[in-house]
Amino acid sequence: MNRRDFTGKTLWVSGGIALGMNTINGMLNAEIGNQKFNFMSTSHPNLTLINSFFEAYGKNDIDSIKNILAADIKWHIPGQHPLSGTKKGVDEVLRFFQKLNKAAFKAEPIVMGVNDNYVIDCHKNWSNLETGENLNAMSCLLWKIENNRIVEVHNFPENQHEVDAFFSKLYS
Repeated sequence: MNRRDFTGKTLWVSGGIALGMNTINGMLNAEIGNQKFNFMSTSHPNLTLINSFFEAYGKNDIDSIKNILAADIKWHIPGQHPLSGTKKGVDEVLRFFQKLNKAAFKAEPIVMGVNDNYVIDCHKNWSNLETGENLNAMSCLLWKIENNRIVEVHNFPENQHEVDAFFSKLYS
């Protein structure tokens, strides 16, 4: 291939890539533009619900937590430690929270995004043990909400290995 053919083909391919990327970008913007998101606004009822959960959790207010969770809730805890696994139903989730009390575990939301069915939150979580090592980490939770109740939660820790080591040591 001579230099002229190479230059021509390069310009032709580059133009095609640019046109394709522009088309994809336009499609993505149109798709995202059709969705309604509300970031960090407390006016959305799903954010109000999650904020109520954090408030009740912080006060260890079991009755309020029971009113916020669906009876058949599923709470997914990833990892390879004694507390990992899917907790099913309010009673099992509450037992999980009680086990967290051994670590004097706390959580504080940092940022949230919301739509009509989900809330995603990133929060700081830490243990408050007087002796031993404490966990100080970040996690994100994906909350699924139906009929103003939390029906499912997926936990995504910042550092799963650190979480596994902490809970394995504390609960062994």
